[in-house]
Amino acid sequence: MIAITGVAIEIGQALLVLLLAPAVVGLIRWVKARLQNRRGAPVWQPYAELRKLFGKDMVVSPNASWIFHAAPFVVFGTTVVVSLLVPVLITPLPFNDVADLFALVYLLLLGTFALALGGLDPGSSFGGMGSSREMTIAALSEPAIALAILSLALAAGSTNLGEMAARTVANPSAALSPGHVLAFAALFIVMLAETGRLPVDNPATHLELTMVHEAMILEYSGRHLALVEWASWLKLTVFLVLAANLFVPWGLATSLTPGALAIAAISTLAKVAVLAVAIAILETRIAKLRLFRVPELLAVSFVLGLLAVASSFSVR
Repeated sequence: MIAITGVAIEIGQALLVLLLAPAVVGLIRWVKARLQNRRGAPVWQPYAELRKLFGKDMVVSPNASWIFHAAPFVVFGTTVVVSLLVPVLITPLPFNDVADLFALVYLLLLGTFALALGGLDPGSSFGGMGSSREMTIAALSEPAIALAILSLALAAGSTNLGEMAARTVANPSAALSPGHVLAFAALFIVMLAETGRLPVDNPATHLELTMVHEAMILEYSGRHLALVEWASWLKLTVFLVLAANLFVPWGLATSLTPGALAIAAISTLAKVAVLAVAIAILETRIAKLRLFRVPELLAVSFVLGLLAVASSFSVR
């Protein structure tokens, strides 16, 4: 009975993140608009965009193969699986047995690879340019993600995400250690790169020569575009939840009681909202980097991850 309840809560967590993702992006857009003295669209605008896209017909290039059609489903599916592995409300849960650091990294990389293939498949020049840039960024950012979370794994003695969160819940002072802070900074920088946010990419731009993510999906429309956009928003939300509950896991439930789950839901929503507002403030204060400067930023993230790992060894 407990196992069935755990599976139900695990699936409920994933559905919560899935439904919350458009609102997170809507919140970032709304805060940015307010900071720029604009009224801005309401927070629920992304839901209306998804509804519109799912209702539109698709226009597909005659040069596109099955890869182009399969890529949105692979991207969306891998991101949903990642949301099942991340501790959202409670730890441990049944799926925690496979919630491994390396599974997380490779699933994210699989989605990126599939989308890059989808951008290349129609043979358009902008799709190829965006895919090339995306794979360059992914090659630099994925090791930094692994290093940032590996520092927590070394301290917890396990690469399991649930174990890492449980250790920090049991020892709250660890969240204030230098290694923890360095790892959080490294993950935050990588999150901006992986989700196509400023200063690495501008999600609001349509200037072809500067686009990365948007260039890859120029050929998509209708349901395919809806899945790709939703997957992109879901990926950002998963990163925010990961940063919130691995590095600041206070409020995360350790039992299946309704009270603990309610507190966990409120704390997770609050932490995600704070991080989303921080991203909005950051994006109104900085400009997009030139493409050849992006590796320098990701190198900073990699070095911060290395310092966090070194710090975890010194603590042990």
